[in-house]
Amino acid sequence: MTVIGFIGSGNIGRAVARQAIEQGHDVVMSNSRGPETLADVVAELGPHASAATSAQAAAAAEIAVVTVPFKNYLQVPVAELAGKVVVDTNNYYFERDGHFLDIDSGEGTVSGTLAAHLATSKVVKAFNMIQSAAIGQDARPLGAPDRRALPIAGDDADAKRQVTDLIESFGFDVVDAGPLVEGRRFDRDKPAYGANLNAEELKAALAQA
Repeated sequence: MTVIGFIGSGNIGRAVARQAIEQGHDVVMSNSRGPETLADVVAELGPHASAATSAQAAAAAEIAVVTVPFKNYLQVPVAELAGKVVVDTNNYYFERDGHFLDIDSGEGTVSGTLAAHLATSKVVKAFNMIQSAAIGQDARPLGAPDRRALPIAGDDADAKRQVTDLIESFGFDVVDAGPLVEGRRFDRDKPAYGANLNAEELKAALAQA
């Protein structure tokens, strides 16, 4: 059993939390409005879920999931996540987030920006290119002919192994896209983004980006 802390409890966060609980993990949910606003979410998730502040969720986490609007990345706790695996689910939507010139120019990346903020954490990009409902609906047993693959990217091999194990337990194959900078291959508007692909198809889509 692992304690998974969620920095953000929107649709993706709740969907990942449901799958984590089904696999026997405990989850600590947080948002920017305070734990008292998460009573309904915790009640829905059940006894293996609790609510806390973002700092408390980060401190409790063995693995953390950051799922906040990209523009709010500076609100993610730093000290409490030092040395920990952090799963970055974020996407950059300039219509919502405003323009970040380094990302617009291609010099920076979404997960690289978070990783620079969390310089002492081990950031792995995952779950950004799948719709929240599909995290439950598209899960399949190992070996199923229609098992969907999800990409990850990160710079720490052990962190990627932990995230791979988690995703595979949820019912998906995993394709390692390489170091964190290669997470741009499954960002918004790229061939892999939102696509329901098996592992070989996903590798081809990543190569096209």
